[in-house]
Amino acid sequence: MTAPAPAPAPDPAPAPVSVAEPATVSGPAPEPPSPIRQFILKTHSRCNLACTYCYLYAGPDHTWRDRPRVPADEVTARTATRIAEHAAAHRLTDVSVVFHGGEPLLAGAGRLAADLDVIRAALPPGCAVHGSVQTNATLLTRDRVRTLADAGLRIGVSLDGGLPGHNRERVDHAGRPSWPAAAAGLRLLAAHAPEAYGGVLCVVDLRHDPVEVYDSLLAFDPPAIDLLLPHGNWTSPPPGLPAPADDPAPYGRWLTTVFDRWWDAPERRTRIRLFEECVALLLGVPAAIERLGLQPFTAVVVETDGAIEQVDSLKSAYEGAAATGLDVFRNSFDDALAHPGVAARQAGLAALGATCRACALVTVCGGGHYAHRYRAGAGFGNPSVYCADLARLVRHTAHRLAQAADTGFGRPTTRETIR
Repeated sequence: MTAPAPAPAPDPAPAPVSVAEPATVSGPAPEPPSPIRQFILKTHSRCNLACTYCYLYAGPDHTWRDRPRVPADEVTARTATRIAEHAAAHRLTDVSVVFHGGEPLLAGAGRLAADLDVIRAALPPGCAVHGSVQTNATLLTRDRVRTLADAGLRIGVSLDGGLPGHNRERVDHAGRPSWPAAAAGLRLLAAHAPEAYGGVLCVVDLRHDPVEVYDSLLAFDPPAIDLLLPHGNWTSPPPGLPAPADDPAPYGRWLTTVFDRWWDAPERRTRIRLFEECVALLLGVPAAIERLGLQPFTAVVVETDGAIEQVDSLKSAYEGAAATGLDVFRNSFDDALAHPGVAARQAGLAALGATCRACALVTVCGGGHYAHRYRAGAGFGNPSVYCADLARLVRHTAHRLAQAADTGFGRPTTRETIR
């Protein structure tokens, strides 16, 4: 295992970059809720891997044990009807459907393609569906890749880095490493269906050198990389937190090291969503991810039994944290919008505690990922457990933007121009 890179010198104070002051919580009545635009459908409630750190299967929530392995046809059909109903009511021109698990390919590539067809057929005229599947890649074959690609599904792959040593905790239920099968599946995807290659998700691991991880992932030619912070909170902190006094923001250090490698490269070989959105927010462009910014969160999960839930990341907090008591047979997705937990994700600044509302960085960091704010007895009205790390990332990005402006890079105004 490679030792972490030494901590760089502290970032200099960033040159002034426009970061809006926090808005007042009082004022006019809140805007109507934003419609749901991303529907995360559980196509299999089990996984062929047993990753030692998995927040879903090794975490505090065990509701998956009581759910069917795959949804019945009636669940799929009713879900499609509910999505169509929501799209029509809110005049949506497009929706996102994400097949998830567990490991969704345990349900079969043909089943995923057929389910997407059911949803497409149900949607009102003029509403497009953007389909994707998030997989560990171990079950990908050339035929399965082709089936998914022909159905119009983009394929995202979860890895912990591009080397075997980065994936030692991603093992199957017999303790065997998943790396050989995952790497083979990812190479098949890149070689035979690049048009369907959505990118790679990678959870930050402080034990691994950040530049080595980033460079190793580039070997798989991903069109995009999404760097995720491990799910944790104030009651169950992630690895490495609380941080030592001599390295108060270890995840921020890890991320800014990768940022510099990505930003300074003579050729931008991939997109890194977290960095792009941080840049966009600093430039006043609304973010499109859950982890940054104050935009309403517009995703829900439909479990294999038809239950409508909040996103899985909440299950890292406590048993039942994602539950709503709703399901697609008795309830609409508008009912989900009225649920207090969902409404809190759309409240923006008003959902944050006093510390976050008073912070000059709040319009960029947005208080961080909702699940990372949890503290037993105090709920989610706290700063993120990664507060110092996010502050370091935002300030460092602001500093690099200011440097670029000073050297004639100019100030891009949209996400497309910063990619």
